[in-house]
Amino acid sequence: MQITVSGLPGSGTTTISRLLSEFYDLELVSSGEIFRKMAKERGLSLAEFGALAEKDPSIDLDLDKNQKSIIQSRENIILESRLAGHMAEGRSNVLKVWIKAPLLTRVRRIQRREKAISFDEELDKTSEREKSEALRYKNYYGIDIKDLSIYDIVIDSEKWNQYQTLDILRVAIDAIVGPE
Repeated sequence: MQITVSGLPGSGTTTISRLLSEFYDLELVSSGEIFRKMAKERGLSLAEFGALAEKDPSIDLDLDKNQKSIIQSRENIILESRLAGHMAEGRSNVLKVWIKAPLLTRVRRIQRREKAISFDEELDKTSEREKSEALRYKNYYGIDIKDLSIYDIVIDSEKWNQYQTLDILRVAIDAIVGPE
């Protein structure tokens, strides 16, 4: 079983991916965690590392090449990243999930998680990050991150908590691959 989970910052992709990974006993690869680790190794914030990635395409291109390799070479995996669904392009056996939530909801979640700055500062930071990422995706791959047509399932995480979202996804996954 291969599942991709994508969504914008604060939508709940990491939480849902972890829950799915635990429930189905699947390996979880989070490109967001890899990106954060890369930023930390360079002593940069996410925003600073994103700005560097705008100037140095090799950062994104290497990360995305790694995602493609993972989804093509491993079974029983959840690949979580903004572009995971796109990185699985052409693979018919992959369930592609997009988790969405309104910007203000996502910013409140990020602010709670980061516990560092005011809501307005986080709103500005998140908006800038999303613009930077959207620009890079468009420039590198011609991907419009707002086009959700490639996804099999789109779930609004503002409507359901993480366990209800897990239940929705479990019904979909079990209908496709059969219950465990």
